[in-house]
This record gives sequence, C-alpha cells and structure tokens, in this order.
Amino acid sequence: MTRNSKLEPRADVFGSSVAARHRDRYRVLGGVLAFASDHPDLARLVHAAFAGLPGRRGAGSTPRLRVRLKLTADSQPPWIGEPPPMRYFSGAGFVGGAMDASNLALVHPDAGEALVCISPRLLRDAYYARYELLEFAVYTLATQALELAPLHAACVGLGQRGVLIVGSSGAGKSTFALQAAMSGLAFLSEDSTLVAPRTLDATGLAAFVHVRDDSLRFVASAALRRQIRESPVIRRRSGVAKYEVDLRVGAFRMAPAPLSIGALVFLSRRTARPGALLKPITSGQAIERLTREQLYAARQPTWGALTKNLRGVPAFELRRGRHPDEAVAAVRALLDG
Repeated sequence: MTRNSKLEPRADVFGSSVAARHRDRYRVLGGVLAFASDHPDLARLVHAAFAGLPGRRGAGSTPRLRVRLKLTADSQPPWIGEPPPMRYFSGAGFVGGAMDASNLALVHPDAGEALVCISPRLLRDAYYARYELLEFAVYTLATQALELAPLHAACVGLGQRGVLIVGSSGAGKSTFALQAAMSGLAFLSEDSTLVAPRTLDATGLAAFVHVRDDSLRFVASAALRRQIRESPVIRRRSGVAKYEVDLRVGAFRMAPAPLSIGALVFLSRRTARPGALLKPITSGQAIERLTREQLYAARQPTWGALTKNLRGVPAFELRRGRHPDEAVAAVRALLDG
C-alpha cells in the first residue's frame, strides 16, 4: 500500500517541531512515531507504552507521524475515584477524545500529528493516561495513515500466519491470549488489532496482557504466577480488577512482524469435549457476526474491502474446554494446517 502524500507531516499543527525537553522515536503499528514532551513523567509514559516492542514494518512506505505531549494543570474541581469517562468527537479535520478540559487527545490525521494533554492527577492513574489517551492517539494516527481497519480482537500466530480471536468483553480473550503466549505462540495483540483490508496483514501493540486473578489457576508455572501477581493491578471502567502483565519481561514471544490472517475465530461461552472445540461456520455467518460485534469498525471506509477479503478466510466458533490450553491447542492446529 502506498502512502497518500497528504499524510506526510507538513504542517506543525501542535508545535511538535518546537524545542522539547524529551524526544523519543519508536516504530509502532507500521509507522515511525516521533514523540515530543515537556516533562519527564510524560516521557516515561511513552517509554512504558512503546519501548522494547518489535519494530514491525508494514507493506509499502512507512509513514512518519508526530505526537506532542503536554502537561496541563489539574482539573478543578478534581475528580474522586476513577477519571471521568472519555467523550469522543470529530470535526474540521480533527478526531479527538476528552475526559475533561485538562485531559484530552486531539488527532489531525491529514497532517499525521496528534496532541495529548495530561494532568498531574491523571499521571497518578498511568493506566488511563496511557490506554485511553496516548494509545488512542497513536492507534488513530496509524489507522488513518495506513488505511487500516480497527478491530476489537486479539491476535496470535505461528510463523507468518495469524488467527483473529473475536469476542465481547468478558468472553475470555485475555485468558486465551496469556495461555497462547505461555505456550509459545507469537503474541500480536490482546484486544485491539489493526488489519490491512486488502492484504489481511494484522498489527497491534504487544506490550501488555490483562488477566483476572481467577485466571491464574490455569498457570502451571509457580514462577510465572508469582510474576503475574507482582504486576500492577489496573481497574477497568467496568470495575473489574486485572493484573497488567508486561510481556516484554520473561519468556513470552511477541510477533516480530505483521501476521497474515489465516483464520477468524469467535469465542463462545458454550462448552465442548476435547477435540471438538472448533465448530466451522460459513463465511456469511462470520461476516454477519463480525459486523454485529464490530460496530465502530463497520462504520469505517475500510469495512467493505475488509469483509470482502475475509470471506475467503475460514471461520470458526471456539467453544470452551476444561482448560484454556485445549483452546490454544485447537488454534495451533489451525495455524499448523
């Protein structure tokens, strides 16, 4: 895919070229991201999100994108408990999301630039600052620059082939992803996967997986259980507490390059006997279900090309076994095949 010339950074919309105390450059999601920040805590947030990830190269030219981070004053009055929920907006060539007047992300896709404003109060809730503001800006830039389809899905692989794992919140994507990473499959993403609609090459951020404490009963290694329990605990907007496990630490394997989607798998809460966890479904059923479950992606201009090409990909419903490693074994068999 060739990059549209309008995505070449040409206008310094957010002052990214102005002298900044901290500058970092990472290859992320198929693009080269240049980060400029005016405070060491913001630089540490960027480092925690993107340092040590595989420098995945997508097909075609590599867009060069810029993100400016600014430390703002705390909101008045300050919130109690978790930060205010994100509110999303778009208009006049901008796409954005805001918690309040002090914490927001503003993206100008045509200029290939984003501005992320974070207050000292939000920096104490670093998970929200990174996940809802910084990663939102980066995902939005990459999606627009490379014309990718954003899916709420996990992705694991073997060699150059990958499997998209689709399921609603609480369906078990994170438990499956952790088990797959422990078993030696290449981990690409936990719940946000970007797919090139024509080539079906997938990319994502592989830094973290988030698992509930009750998932640890499936972890055979005492050392790994200890590592997970020593990880930071984050709390989702739903109120569910999870360990945030950094896959850059330990024996996990992150996918070194984009994965070519070879199968589409929908997680089911139904159970099945060993060896019968995968139930084939038709391409029509798969596209209908995907459209119903991926409301945001289905509204994007990439949706038509994506679903057209996914019709040629085998699709399955993955039912639950007695242990998650049975599901991983079933998916590994798909990848081996």
